[in-house]
Amino acid sequence: MIAILAALVFAMSLCADCLAVSICSSVTLKKLEWKPVIAISLVFGVVQSGLLLLGYGFGDFFVGYVEKIAHIIGFLLLLYVGASMLKEGFAKDAEAHDLNGLGHIIIAAIATSIDALAVGISLSMGGDTLDDLLFKALAVFFVTMLSVVIGIYFGKKLGERIGHTAEILGGIVLILMGINILL
Repeated sequence: MIAILAALVFAMSLCADCLAVSICSSVTLKKLEWKPVIAISLVFGVVQSGLLLLGYGFGDFFVGYVEKIAHIIGFLLLLYVGASMLKEGFAKDAEAHDLNGLGHIIIAAIATSIDALAVGISLSMGGDTLDDLLFKALAVFFVTMLSVVIGIYFGKKLGERIGHTAEILGGIVLILMGINILL
């Protein structure tokens, strides 16, 4: 029971930024249907847990490189998504696209999952067994999917209430998240 609780807390801590990005990005969605929401959450879950596993697999090999550039990559990806939202928020009659295109979904998923790569490396170096890692990765996958679904629905409702202002605020929040990564 304690192992399950620990894995869930671990997963929640890794996917907090996925929740924030899904809230901020979904304020622009015009339609909300189950199939795309599940697909978006699946991409986030696969990328988040996949980068955790990849980090574990590379362990010592990548540690020097990832630690040096992970924050820059995360910043640039969040800056791109946030700037796109700001541009769309200030444009008249602009079509929202931040979670409507596969490219934007993948960029957002990677931006929020760079830390999972670094955490995977640290778990490998810390001596976690493969069984421990697989259990954690499974928890990360499902908790990330759930947080993204919740974030999308919350963000959509927020977007309906405050319109383009929500898109502008979402873009600013994503850029600030990126700046925070650099600090």
